[in-house]
Amino acid sequence: MPDKTLRISRAAGRVAANRRPVMVAIAGDSAAGKTTLTAGLVEALGRDRCVSLCADDYHRYDRAERRDLPFTALHPDCNYIDILAQHLQLLASGQSVLKPVYDHSTGLLTRPELVEPNDFIIVEGLLPLHSKLARAAFDVTVYLDPEEGTRRDWKIRRDTRARGYSAEQVLAELVAREPESAAFIRPQRRHADVVVRFGPVVGHDDPAVPLSAELLLRPTICHPDLSEVLQPGLSRAMHLRLDRDDDGRPVDTLHVHGYVDREESIALEKAIWESIGDAAVRPPDCLGHVGDERSEPLAITQLLLLHHLLEAAR
Repeated sequence: MPDKTLRISRAAGRVAANRRPVMVAIAGDSAAGKTTLTAGLVEALGRDRCVSLCADDYHRYDRAERRDLPFTALHPDCNYIDILAQHLQLLASGQSVLKPVYDHSTGLLTRPELVEPNDFIIVEGLLPLHSKLARAAFDVTVYLDPEEGTRRDWKIRRDTRARGYSAEQVLAELVAREPESAAFIRPQRRHADVVVRFGPVVGHDDPAVPLSAELLLRPTICHPDLSEVLQPGLSRAMHLRLDRDDDGRPVDTLHVHGYVDREESIALEKAIWESIGDAAVRPPDCLGHVGDERSEPLAITQLLLLHHLLEAAR
């Protein structure tokens, strides 16, 4: 640490007085499920222990201003990437920040809000893993990579119901954003400890069949030992397979099936909870919620991420 930075930290009482929070990034394209995943984690950890913030609040321009720009909200030039990284570094060292706020329902930039660090900080958004400085602030990094048809359906449903768009406008926006999604959003996948893909199971084309989840567990962090709950014949809800990552290296892929009986999935969740749970954290009945529905693969995904947050805290 440079001498001047050290002197400033000591003068502010930050070196020894503040406890370093556990920080997790949840990155992904628009309507990939970031907010839904985050909401369950915050509820499980408790709002008295956990704070979440949206990296999309660091947009430089409001929705009306972006109409005249040569790039979309997915482009780094449309966001205060440097300020986001600075704020993440401050939060990671136990300091408060005055965060900008972007209102997705109106497309306006509104009054900033004070964010004070807590035991856990969850950062979700389009570009939280874009810069090296931002990535350095996180203990756990997650990238949401849903099957593209699934993400399209989610985006149409959300943007027409909550953001005032027509279905035609949403589809046109997806086309316009695709080059920047490929250039700036999807490359963050390589920096994730866990890559999560929700989508239909191959061979199950019935839309009534719940979505399943596939979790790529990279060896960049220590994942929980699931040997007890993955014994042959014990569960049809989940299985682990050794695959190859994009770079050809071996990686574990956890498949969580959404089409099995709910009772079996709940039993599996309880078994996982017993191996990773914390008495200070709410039981898993607060997980897996998507609106008024419940997704067992989402609940298990959230449980595994809770393991990493709790282990980092220990």
